[in-house]
Amino acid sequence: MKIFLLVDDSPVIRKVANRILSDMGFVVVEAADGFEALEKCRYNMPDAILIDWDTPNMTGNEFLEQFFMIDGSKGTRIIYCTSEIMVPEMTKAKRAGANAFMMKPFNRTILQTKLKEAGIDIRNTTTAAA
Repeated sequence: MKIFLLVDDSPVIRKVANRILSDMGFVVVEAADGFEALEKCRYNMPDAILIDWDTPNMTGNEFLEQFFMIDGSKGTRIIYCTSEIMVPEMTKAKRAGANAFMMKPFNRTILQTKLKEAGIDIRNTTTAAA
């Protein structure tokens, strides 16, 4: 199963995204801020991350900078989520490794489109046991 990490301080956003991604076959892990997310990544690297641009204690860009210093992080796909268009922040996120951007609020169709844009194969979220 592919692991998807949701990083957002809003329980509502996490609940909506969790429901959509779980229905698509992902194993979903949640974190309320960047520090918690980094710990979860060190323990079990996700295949993809949806991260809010502004979480408590650490911005999305600060998370990305620290995340890509973790061994095994290079193949993880990142969707940067925001409630407003912030070109300078989005440019920094792209340079830091974000693969796609998504505006809030979102629905299943929007999330699926952004998954494809980020290079996440949604047709095969489960993998055969070795």
